[in-house]
Amino acid sequence: MECVIFIGIQASGKSTFYKEKFFNTHMRINLDMLKTRYRERTYLEASIHAKQSFVVDNTNPTKLDRQKYIDAVSSHGYKIIGYFFEPNLDESFIRNELRNDREMVPIVGIKSTLGKLQRPEYSEGFHEIYVVTTNDGIFNDKIQQL
Repeated sequence: MECVIFIGIQASGKSTFYKEKFFNTHMRINLDMLKTRYRERTYLEASIHAKQSFVVDNTNPTKLDRQKYIDAVSSHGYKIIGYFFEPNLDESFIRNELRNDREMVPIVGIKSTLGKLQRPEYSEGFHEIYVVTTNDGIFNDKIQQL
């Protein structure tokens, strides 16, 4: 069982990466889709109860944001894996522009998240941490482990 936590600014490709790498194996927990923290917590608890691997596909910029997921699974035998999406503002702005109006994030929101963004550390409780980078909107084949 895996608890995968994505970490990165808006429009960094997290949801696309989920679809490419985890769609067939991991449930997706995403606040944009679920709309409320109550629903998010319900999906998280259901995944733990069912012993289902899942991906938390949110920005999770700070250690505190990530800690609630790590705490929730740490006593249930989950392998906790972080994927840090290396910030690339130019590419994020381009991705953001391609979104429909409802999904578009104000530039100030992306910059605000960037200002809060903390690189994940093993001391938080991660078993593995990977860095995801993109070039011209395409994920690099080699995902570097920290």
